[in-house]
Amino acid sequence: MEQIRKTLANSAIARWTVLIMVSLTMMFGYFLTDAIAPLKSLLENQLAWDSTDFGIFNNGYGWLNVNLFMMIVGGIILDKKGARFTGTMAIVVMFLGACLKYYAIAYMPVSDATFFGIKQQVFTAALGYAIFAFGYETVNITATKLLVRWFAGKELALALGMNVAFARLGTMMAMGAPLLIFEWTNSISAPILFGTVMLLLGLLTFLVVILMDKKLDKEIQSSAVASDEEKFKTSDIWSIVKMKGFWYIAILCLVFYVAIMTFQKFGVQFIGMKFAIDEINAGYLLMVLPIGALFLTPLFGGVYDKVGKGATMMMLGCVMIIVVYALFAIPSLTSIYALIAIVVLLGIAFSLVPSAMWPSVAKIIPQQKLGTAYALIFWVQNIGLAYAPLAVGFILDKYCRVDDGSGAVMYDYTLPMVLFMSLGVIALLFSFALKVENRKKGYGLEEPNIKK
Repeated sequence: MEQIRKTLANSAIARWTVLIMVSLTMMFGYFLTDAIAPLKSLLENQLAWDSTDFGIFNNGYGWLNVNLFMMIVGGIILDKKGARFTGTMAIVVMFLGACLKYYAIAYMPVSDATFFGIKQQVFTAALGYAIFAFGYETVNITATKLLVRWFAGKELALALGMNVAFARLGTMMAMGAPLLIFEWTNSISAPILFGTVMLLLGLLTFLVVILMDKKLDKEIQSSAVASDEEKFKTSDIWSIVKMKGFWYIAILCLVFYVAIMTFQKFGVQFIGMKFAIDEINAGYLLMVLPIGALFLTPLFGGVYDKVGKGATMMMLGCVMIIVVYALFAIPSLTSIYALIAIVVLLGIAFSLVPSAMWPSVAKIIPQQKLGTAYALIFWVQNIGLAYAPLAVGFILDKYCRVDDGSGAVMYDYTLPMVLFMSLGVIALLFSFALKVENRKKGYGLEEPNIKK
């Protein structure tokens, strides 16, 4: 890595420009990932979807990534072909998937006709989501490896934290903008079209990164990173999955993100029903999560860079989400002030764990295997992200429907909140196991990232 430090990556302006360009691409992708979440009630009322249909659509995120192992394939392509090729390919795939999802919502008729027992419109939208998801998760691991390459030995946790912050900004837009776009256009598909156009902007920003990364390679006659990529062998996957530390962080990632991301997909409806506020304002309130992450994730990343204590930070964040969902599960707790406090606490947890988790992977896994390692972690994570919404949708339809006499669809979300709280407990156990493993193996998770 010494060769890189003496070249373009040593320029603060250059590496932070790369960060911003990569992060903008991530932000646009995150918006489209969650743009349909606030529209759940509209889908039910206008397109005759139910919670199970909504769960099936979200399950589509894992059809290729999880069921066909395409996310792992994406990681191997990254380690074999490099970030520039892989990132460009993945953004094009994202765009094609987004177009198919838009077509399904905008142009397919509402009918009872089915594919494989799934409504045709729901199936087509889910297939588009599946294609988009393969591209997006491949971009995700590509961006992470690029930033590790440019920020190694420098402000790595801060850089990854900033990348997460931009992603949360995309989520913030997804929580607040779709219902407003619907009000302006009276079209459920308009928010998806908006996100698809943003993806084209994401491709342009990534092209800037490609140009800068090529310049970096020219300055490094024998790049350590480039040679590492050439040395990667598919058999190295076995060396990754044999590591306890890898599995501890992968399962922590799985249960933590399932607890929060699945909540976000149902959160607008949950808050509207439990706390008796309209869904537009519920969406605004949920914007606290990504807004908080926008500022706190880089802050916590900077603390990790300078002070260390990464494993401890992950444990603290897990304790917070346990408290959050325990409070949400209390039926009598309907105060708006309590709601605001709980969402703020969830936002802190949402920032604290990722700011320590993603830089820690680079301490556990060797550089030449890092793309595949991130891909494996994201694959494990996406098992949960694919099937948890399907499970929650089924539980809501089967056990949580409430008849309030108005004829409107209503749900009691207590049971899902208890499930999310249980995931927080599991996350805490694995974060503790990771801290113990770090003490045994000396990964340096409790040590600062910036070396003096």
